Amino acid sequence: MAETKPHNYDESKIQTLSSIDHIRKRTGMYIGRLGDGSHYDDGVYILLKEVVDNAVDEFIMGHGRQVEITTQGGEVTVRDFGRGIPLGKVIECVSQINTGAKYNDEVFQFSVGLNGVGTKAVNALSEAFVVRSHREGQFVEASFKRGKLVGEKKGKTNDPDGTFVRFTPDREIFKAYEFQAEHIEHRLRHYAYLNSGLKLSWNGQEFVSRRGLLELVLDEVKEEAIYAPLYYSSKTLEFCFTHSNSRFGETFWSFVNGQYTSDGGTHLSAFREGLLKAINEIAGGKFEGDDVRESMVGAIAIRLQDPVFESQTKNKLGNTEIRTDLVNRVREEVLHYLNRDKATAEKIVAKCQDTQQLRKELQEVKKLARERSKAISLRIPQLKDCRNHFDKAKGKGKGTMVFLCEGVSAAGSITSCRDVSNQAIFTLRGKPLNVWDLKRDVMYKNDEMYNLMRALDIEDSIENLRYEKVVLATDADVDGLHIRNLIITYFFRFFENLVHDGHLYVLETPLFRVRNKETTHYCYSEAERDEASKKIGRGVEVTRFKGLGEISPKEFKQFIGSDMRLSQVEFAPKPDSTHILGFYMGRNTPERRGYIMENLVVPVEE
Repeated sequence: MAETKPHNYDESKIQTLSSIDHIRKRTGMYIGRLGDGSHYDDGVYILLKEVVDNAVDEFIMGHGRQVEITTQGGEVTVRDFGRGIPLGKVIECVSQINTGAKYNDEVFQFSVGLNGVGTKAVNALSEAFVVRSHREGQFVEASFKRGKLVGEKKGKTNDPDGTFVRFTPDREIFKAYEFQAEHIEHRLRHYAYLNSGLKLSWNGQEFVSRRGLLELVLDEVKEEAIYAPLYYSSKTLEFCFTHSNSRFGETFWSFVNGQYTSDGGTHLSAFREGLLKAINEIAGGKFEGDDVRESMVGAIAIRLQDPVFESQTKNKLGNTEIRTDLVNRVREEVLHYLNRDKATAEKIVAKCQDTQQLRKELQEVKKLARERSKAISLRIPQLKDCRNHFDKAKGKGKGTMVFLCEGVSAAGSITSCRDVSNQAIFTLRGKPLNVWDLKRDVMYKNDEMYNLMRALDIEDSIENLRYEKVVLATDADVDGLHIRNLIITYFFRFFENLVHDGHLYVLETPLFRVRNKETTHYCYSEAERDEASKKIGRGVEVTRFKGLGEISPKEFKQFIGSDMRLSQVEFAPKPDSTHILGFYMGRNTPERRGYIMENLVVPVEE
């Protein structure tokens, strides 16, 4: 047996990367995910955000009330009318990490971009980047290619003060990307809500708000509000909330220095605690947090001099020292408002009492469901379990998964070839119930929903999840896609943390088998099918798999083995996902039918 030579670990193996090279090599450290532009948090939108943040920071400090943005193809331009970057530091400010004025509290008190990285990351990750600063009749312009300076211009100008940036995200890093209008509009609306009086224009559209978070909440709830939203605003704290007639759970937006913190953090938990204390004082009762926040729609924004985020992408605030003061401020302001407006206070207390009563009734339904389940069987009839189970706390069960299968036929194919140690199967009986407009008690009244919850053991906490991955294995036809959407809706509605923590997946199975006597190719798209057919040439035979049950166990084994293709279901916070799921899964059938008919594409036969 040949002897394996050890790798030499010496001085020659130690590398020192420039800041630009480090950003390009470890992109995820700076902007999170890459993506193709289809998701709100994809990297191309983070690049746009980093540049717009600088323009908004100028507005916050009282300089410039307008920001002009364009996107065309892959190119982005942002022009603000603030003070402009000091002309002698233009190149350093966009190319040298840890360079900027945001470390200086006298210049920027409440900035998001405190790490001196933002615009430098944009520069490093762009195939072309141009910055031009206009200041007191002079300008300096610098051009870069993938973070490296390629040219500089100086001179006089008649343009107003401010900064212009043009960049094109590098397709070597971001591959095939495309800016989606809905994601840009979403971000710009948030900027407008958080900065009353700031006008942002994008490709001819204008975004401006005069009433801040109050306008955000009103736009969200419309006529559903039980009472006029309670709104408070100061220099460092702004919040607004109301209760809705038709919402399940709570819908909250949280912001720090204009940054949307999709995962919340200290400010959101402190707001919830202060709100609960105030309402309990008004009611003279002992409501729980869920009683108060059920069906509530609200937003909170704070401004901090030294925000501490849990990652460079700033999705969650970590400053624990602000908690006590923030809880007290929220409590005092809510008490002050409700003591002045007795009618609103009565509506809030009545809503909380209704929720509390429903929760008690739900406990009774749970008890009856458990007793019924025990009387029927000691096991879950739809579950074929595996030997190992996931235990997050103990670090056990990595790689365990449960397939949620559409019918007995598909379950039979997987059962015959699964790994019995790590792969379990739960068989769905027909189309699951659409739970989007239903309350939590449906899980205890519907056997399939209840058995699925029991099989996963997530009734009390997602921490008890028995499998690391929950995999949707449905046919690649209209019915299969519908079943997939119904199950995704079920998890988003009642167990969103399962999606948030990255446990929900979709099994990708081949649509076509392309073969001749010598070779076989399994293809997951029409493009792959055409390529495989062309490669094989004469004597090709193409089979279209209409359902999982049509794939033999021998073939299926490779599709759930080491080469298994899984697509993770991406999480979107309730403020973002409610509109999409509400439209496609809600009771607005005429509106949805009209949309489908207007956008239906009928293939033309050749």
